[in-house]
Amino acid sequence: MKKVGEHITLDFLGVKQDYSPKFYNKIIYKIAKKAKVEILNVVDHTFKPQGFTLVALLGESHMSFHTFPEKGIVSFDFFTCAKVSPKVALDILKKEIKHDRVVVKSFDRSSVSLYDDIYSTPGQKKYYVVNDVLENFVSKVGQHIEILKLEEFGNALFIDGELQVSEKDEKKYSGQFVSSALTLNSSNSSAAIIGGGDGGVARECISKGFDLIDWYELDPEVVKACYKYLPKISNRVKESNSIKCYWGDAFESIKLAEDSKYDKIFVDLNDDQYCIDLAAKNMKGLKRILKPGGVITAQVGSKDKKPKQVDSWLKVLSKNFGNAKLDEVHIESFDCNWNFASSVMNS
Repeated sequence: MKKVGEHITLDFLGVKQDYSPKFYNKIIYKIAKKAKVEILNVVDHTFKPQGFTLVALLGESHMSFHTFPEKGIVSFDFFTCAKVSPKVALDILKKEIKHDRVVVKSFDRSSVSLYDDIYSTPGQKKYYVVNDVLENFVSKVGQHIEILKLEEFGNALFIDGELQVSEKDEKKYSGQFVSSALTLNSSNSSAAIIGGGDGGVARECISKGFDLIDWYELDPEVVKACYKYLPKISNRVKESNSIKCYWGDAFESIKLAEDSKYDKIFVDLNDDQYCIDLAAKNMKGLKRILKPGGVITAQVGSKDKKPKQVDSWLKVLSKNFGNAKLDEVHIESFDCNWNFASSVMNS
């Protein structure tokens, strides 16, 4: 993290007195002395019919006042790279300006940024604190791939603006994914993975002793980025001889697989309606390559946040297999419980 300074804004509400320009000029020097900053120049302007702005250029950045007499508001802004915090202005201004209340906002001006979580609960807004951007590019197949170093969750993969996996809790996600299938049928001779570019599901299949693992992944650039920046997740996959990768459209690739080849099929696609429709359209092909008694498991999103989406997945599986079981695990980086739906292929 590279810090460049501190920034504070103070909005004084319920200000009934229209203070003079001389008042603000005097007080700006008082604050500068307390904050140990150097004033290089002061510019002010009085508006008609009302309102006043003052800007002080500092050797360490700036201070400013903006008044809104018609609203009873005086706004103060102070950004500095000096050693003394700009918050020293608060005590001074609270004594000098008669007001009902003050709204204080402070900003740590640094290389740290906030990343909008598009999966936020309705009525709330959540952000990831980003310490560094390790990768940011659009792959040849058109996916926007980002590897971000998150303050709380470590290195994390984002695709098209949505978090896919983070170092801190990926094992909970992938572990539950594979366990959901094995609890219904413990056979582990062969598995097909549809998607799952981070490699977590593949690693879990290796750890559970699957003899043969066919990995059908659309975008090799996702896998390459994860090998580089998420090695704790993907290194074992990279070194394994039991995995064979098929690049490109998974549903086209599986057409070449023989009938009843796999004990388990793991569908790790994006959690959106497009992918649900895509899986539903190709369910006949998935059933063809699944052994009698085998299990298909899909990550279906969060019933807490997108219940209709989860229900759509359950309907697709129930329609094609006559059964569907739902499991869940809490994923801290997703800020919710995450669901996995499984169905057994009738003998």
